Amino acid sequence: AQVDYERAVLTVSMPGGEVSRQEFDSRQTPVFELAAGAKDGAYTWELRLEARIDASLRKALAEARKKGDEAAMTRLRAQLPESPVVSGGFMVEAGSILTPEGKETPGPKSAKAAGSVRNVTAADQVIPDDLIVQGSGCFGFDCVNNESFGFDTIRLKENNLRIKFEDTSVGTFPTNDWQLTANDSASGGSSKFSIEDITGARVPFTITAGASTNSIFVDSTGRVGFRTSTPVLDLHVSTSNTPAIRLEQTNAGGFTAQTWDIGANEANFFVRDVTGGSKLSFRIRPGAPTSSVDISTDGDVGIGTGSPEAQLHVFGSATEDVIMALGPNPDGNPGTESAFNIAYAGASARGRGTLNVRPDSNAVAPDPSLRFFTINQERMIITNAGSVGIGTSAPSSRLHVNGGDIRVSGGGFIDDGVTLNVPDYVFEPGYSLMPLAELESFVKENRHLPGVPNAGDVKQHGLNLSQFQLKLLEKVEELTLYVLAQKKEMEDLHAANAALAARLAEVAGAASN
Repeated sequence: AQVDYERAVLTVSMPGGEVSRQEFDSRQTPVFELAAGAKDGAYTWELRLEARIDASLRKALAEARKKGDEAAMTRLRAQLPESPVVSGGFMVEAGSILTPEGKETPGPKSAKAAGSVRNVTAADQVIPDDLIVQGSGCFGFDCVNNESFGFDTIRLKENNLRIKFEDTSVGTFPTNDWQLTANDSASGGSSKFSIEDITGARVPFTITAGASTNSIFVDSTGRVGFRTSTPVLDLHVSTSNTPAIRLEQTNAGGFTAQTWDIGANEANFFVRDVTGGSKLSFRIRPGAPTSSVDISTDGDVGIGTGSPEAQLHVFGSATEDVIMALGPNPDGNPGTESAFNIAYAGASARGRGTLNVRPDSNAVAPDPSLRFFTINQERMIITNAGSVGIGTSAPSSRLHVNGGDIRVSGGGFIDDGVTLNVPDYVFEPGYSLMPLAELESFVKENRHLPGVPNAGDVKQHGLNLSQFQLKLLEKVEELTLYVLAQKKEMEDLHAANAALAARLAEVAGAASN
């Protein structure tokens, strides 16, 4: 066929059930080469040419398919070029393909070929010309005079009914013999109608008596119905109880036998492992919504969504059920495989929270974060850097609490990861305590104690609680030393005052004498 195609697919069916499938691009000529040791017999081939389709038309069709727009797909498909399919057959004999030698012509009519009718017995009637019967015909030992034909044009009537097609072709022309057989000949045999391959000693087609009306029905479009005369799709199975198909692999091919059933009824659509104990490995219940399970072209699996955004994406709605996505970041770079979403919405109705783990949409590159929601409001976040935010979605520290109080019950200890230097060194004999005059001067100038961060530092850098507590302890211990020193000074002054008072008393007594 002369057609602008981009790919050709050549399929050849060979004796023994083996099938060869080859693909060729538009620059190649489709060729089938007979392999060494190929079996003799009839070969059937099919050549399918896939027409070249405009890229914009292909894209439009893909978008219509994704949206499920049947009207658009019908309109676009009408613009597709024809992709012809041609088929035929050939014979292989002694390992070689036989070259066709023209077409077989009808044999000469007996009336025009002298002496063509020979060995005719007295019981036979030979008509050496065309036979036209303007009525019905009955063939068989049980036909009687005045046979009532009704609407029958040809009737076969006896205890063994056969119509045999015996092909007398010679040479390389097809010569297989076929037969239509009605019922077994043996006592107790089957009542059936068969098409028999006489030459191959096979019975490829059989209908047994009692088969229901429209057991197999092919409509004018080529759609096939099983037990229905109005097939809706290419293959339509209709029955009153669990329409199903069985996929059975025997061990005749050297593989382990395995049988599966695929069926459906009012309870579920299922896949049944018959060999494994008839377990229903897969089920879909009636009423399941669109895209209950949806696998995208890149292998992402959507549950409840037709547009999965990760390897596993589970979605119910914006306010109900579950949203979950597990898989690598969209950039696909190693080490960034932690981007995923898990969420449960509608928390107020069920008393449950929502866990949402997703890439940060505000980041330049995917920045996975772990987010906790209640009543559709974000309550806490753990960023990809490990910072925890409570009341804020952008924590600026390892733990950032915005609004509300922090309460610790039962006590505890906070360590900043650095060896804590408890300020007992203040009480060591060699500790240098700042003179009060210098301390007074420092406080007047800096408006804060030495070694203690000022208000500006705290506002800009925050507060290290463990270090701050130890610094405060240092100041308390220094204050203790100041107090003790002042106590000693006060005691000394008190003693000096007492001595002066005693001396004054002595002086006053002496003067009075």
